[in-house]
Amino acid sequence: METKLNKTQSTLINPPTSLKGKLKFVGPGLIVAATGVGAGDFIMATIAGTSFGWSLMWVIAVGAFIKYVLSEGVGRWYLATGKTFLQGWHSLGWWATVYFGVYSVIFGIIYGAAEPAISALVITAMFPGTSFEFWAIISGVAGFVLVWFGKYEFLEKLMTVLIGIMFVTVIGSAFIILANLGDVPYSMAPSIPEGSFFKILGIIGGVGGSISLTCYSYWLHAKGWRDKKWMPIMKIDLGTAFTITGIFAIAVMIIAAELLFGSGTTISGTKGLLGLAETYGERFGSVARWILLFGIWVAVFTSIIGPWHGVSYLFADFVRIVRNKGKVTDLNEPISEKDPAFRAYLAWMTFPPMLLLLFNQPVAIVLIYGVLGAIFMPILSVGLLILLNSKRVDPDYQNGKINNIVLGLIVMLFLYLGASELYQSFFS
Repeated sequence: METKLNKTQSTLINPPTSLKGKLKFVGPGLIVAATGVGAGDFIMATIAGTSFGWSLMWVIAVGAFIKYVLSEGVGRWYLATGKTFLQGWHSLGWWATVYFGVYSVIFGIIYGAAEPAISALVITAMFPGTSFEFWAIISGVAGFVLVWFGKYEFLEKLMTVLIGIMFVTVIGSAFIILANLGDVPYSMAPSIPEGSFFKILGIIGGVGGSISLTCYSYWLHAKGWRDKKWMPIMKIDLGTAFTITGIFAIAVMIIAAELLFGSGTTISGTKGLLGLAETYGERFGSVARWILLFGIWVAVFTSIIGPWHGVSYLFADFVRIVRNKGKVTDLNEPISEKDPAFRAYLAWMTFPPMLLLLFNQPVAIVLIYGVLGAIFMPILSVGLLILLNSKRVDPDYQNGKINNIVLGLIVMLFLYLGASELYQSFFS
């Protein structure tokens, strides 16, 4: 399929110039966005809406912008140099490559347990009385099968369909809320309410992304975007994708604000997210509750498929760098989804994590994953600061002052978030 894809896209000598033509090529960004819209985004948007109404909607826009900046940096590096982010990161030294290798191994087993566990929690809420362990295993195996037998074209189409379902369910639920607004007095004006500081950081961090952002270069390659002429379409691709990300989070905040703001109800964690669906069902009926839960599950399931595919690419790239002793000239061939390292990591994310599910501590697993994400994001930001200001990139595509300032602020933000996450995990 790789050969067929390349032949098809090689007929396009130049990318389309019209906005309509460019929008037809949107795809890799949708995978990044759908991958990033997981339980964390829903939980933080729910907590913010419950506590502060609509006044923190601006924070969601900031979080989506951060994810855009990081993904755009990864994409710009790849299109400007023809090398993946990990190949660029390796140029900083073997320590950087080893860090990614070790991180990806740990990430695989923790994330491989966390997302199927969240998926299972949502499914058991949809079908009470069914087995949590059964649905967790089925969720992981489903991701494994789809990635093992499906290629990039299939993945993109599947993600597009799932995003459509999320629109119909979650956005539809928000419209139902808007059509039945009550008289709860909350402001839509942007503000920083008293006691909202940590929730603001949590929302930004939740919408900020994870290791899946570094997978963007592999999806760009699979799409057939190989050089600088695709830079404008890449920006539209990401802009469209993270606009969608922000809309989803805003929809959840609207639902939580209207249902629970001022009620004295406290919502936190994944179980709190399910509690939101219960409250929604009490107001609009069991069918509406089930539809909202289904939308939440679709969002979680996209966060299984995306990393199962993208991080397997990342690990295969790591193995290739190690195998070739870091020689850049040996790293230009595309990675096949049939690569033994790709498939080995796919299996690593699917089957060993099932042992963690036997402990029946899904919330603890999700907490560990949150710590891993907090540790990774400043590393990604620092890497982009170094690489996109280096001579490896054509001056026309290096960071400008605004890019450097934004990436610097992102580093400080995630360092703070990471320190807070670690402190709360081990000392609270």
